[in-house]
Amino acid sequence: MSAPVMDVNGAVTGHIISTTIGGKNGEPKQAKCLENGETVAIKKVLQDRRYKNRELQLMRTMDNPNVVSLKHCFYSTTSKNELFLNLVMEYVPETMYRMLKHYSNVNQRMPLIYVKLYTYQVFRGLAYMHNVAGICHRDLKPQNILVDPVTHQVKICDFGSAKVLFTVSKNELIEVFR
Repeated sequence: MSAPVMDVNGAVTGHIISTTIGGKNGEPKQAKCLENGETVAIKKVLQDRRYKNRELQLMRTMDNPNVVSLKHCFYSTTSKNELFLNLVMEYVPETMYRMLKHYSNVNQRMPLIYVKLYTYQVFRGLAYMHNVAGICHRDLKPQNILVDPVTHQVKICDFGSAKVLFTVSKNELIEVFR
């Protein structure tokens, strides 16, 4: 499935959807960007025209190695005139849930070094979200923690339930990093 679409900057872009990669709300799909060949994840979320999408707003404010990054977004409609927001994000191949399930299925424990590495990265991402971005996730679970099995990079995802704890001004943000 391939279709040219407009991104938030007004540029024509397109993606080839290859497979569903998990999730319930907005089931993310793995896709390939036609412009640069990059593999991405696309989460398609039904929009209520009366409300702004909080997930999009929050993702635009965050920039941290342990939080999944938003590449761009676009809107699409169906024949029933339903409006969908498509969030195009970096692709990370695994979830913590599937990794834990794998170790359970083979009757093994996850190596302690990975437990420590993954825990550190989750807390690092949460510290950024809470203290710098002022965001509370409110749905953190193994299904919402992505893991690259090659690099062991961990990223928090799915901000559909997240809320702003406080707003951060640019001056306050500068103070945090001094």
